[in-house]
Amino acid sequence: MPEIVVPLTIRDLTPDDLPSLGESPAKLTSMVEELTRAQRGEVDYLAVCTPSGHPVGYGAVDYTKPPGGATLYQLTVIEPLQSCGIGTILIRALEQRIRARGIPLAELGIDDASPRPQALYERLGYQVSGTEPGAWDITTPDGGTARYETTITLLRKQLNDDV
Repeated sequence: MPEIVVPLTIRDLTPDDLPSLGESPAKLTSMVEELTRAQRGEVDYLAVCTPSGHPVGYGAVDYTKPPGGATLYQLTVIEPLQSCGIGTILIRALEQRIRARGIPLAELGIDDASPRPQALYERLGYQVSGTEPGAWDITTPDGGTARYETTITLLRKQLNDDV
């Protein structure tokens, strides 16, 4: 099978990117709020882009929690390109941003109902540090909302031990 290599770039996610991401209106509203937090320096929100500038993955890091650390969240790669290394590129770029602020600890949480990403995080040096209840509102197919409840597995990584 022929191999196609596409160069990718990492840049800050912008409001102009949002319509192309295919997210629900509720998630887009949340993302606009997070981009506002990025302007205040509370978070970094990155996009992994093709040469045309189109995002094929995105994720953020929150510098306000936990104390002494930073939390990676909303790590997303479009489905047809999952398992191609884009998630690894994204996580490493977010970790680089954390290190640049002198923060030694990164953490993230995964929904126990979606355990597939845990193997990637563990391969990148994250270790399970506990669990906690998780809940958020989701948009139902009829346009309503429903409460989704789950258990979140927490993973942590000491960045000062990593190059």
